[in-house]
Amino acid sequence: MLRLKTSEEIAILKENAILVSKTLAEVGKLIEPGVTTKKLNDVAEQFIRDNGAVPGFLNYGGFPYTLCISVNDVVVHGFPSNYTLKDGDIVSVDCGTIYKGFYGDSAYTFPVGNIDEETAKLLKVTKESLSLGAQKAVAGNRIGDIGNAIQKYVEQFGFSVVREMVGHGIGKNLHESPEVPNYGKPGHGKKLADGMVICIEPMINAGKKDIYLAPDGWSVCTVDRKKSAHFEWMVAVHNGAPEVLTTFDYIETLNKF
Repeated sequence: MLRLKTSEEIAILKENAILVSKTLAEVGKLIEPGVTTKKLNDVAEQFIRDNGAVPGFLNYGGFPYTLCISVNDVVVHGFPSNYTLKDGDIVSVDCGTIYKGFYGDSAYTFPVGNIDEETAKLLKVTKESLSLGAQKAVAGNRIGDIGNAIQKYVEQFGFSVVREMVGHGIGKNLHESPEVPNYGKPGHGKKLADGMVICIEPMINAGKKDIYLAPDGWSVCTVDRKKSAHFEWMVAVHNGAPEVLTTFDYIETLNKF
């Protein structure tokens, strides 16, 4: 069921979005070769709790961690572990919060040390596609306008859009209607209306779009083992226009990307 949010509810969702942004910045400060992904998870959980919120992903649907940490060819939902980050890796960190009865959700893909030129291009293009998609979150537009803007942009660089994993509405539940694919046709899909709050989250592969589910039952990986990038914003359709509730400024001020 689609439930439109009031201005007051959007303000609480923005508080969550900012806390998630600050959490990702704290995690980003630690990302370097030699750090375990479990360490990143533990720091994030402590930071969220210290700020009066609850980790939104922990035990959600049985997921056993605070962060989804997806390295290299893992698209989304990777487990934190004793894996030690290596120079040239990329690591997607997806984080959620619960605060004042509402959820926050955002993701950022970090470079580890020195990454090659093609990988840097993948990160840049994926993040740019997120911004282009968000610009389409206008009352009267349709979900397909968002997906098409993302798809059209990334495919011109030879990258591919994951089909099975999509963005979503957010509010008192982590996943609400509507689904927000990162591909589609302009003018198709659910119409956007004032008060909708959605998570736009392009998941873009360096190679082919095909994915598979790892034996852990959660991690989604590229079939061709090429790298995948993931960036996510919470965006409200507010007063007819897109209002990006998330910011990457904390991350990119603390980390010189």
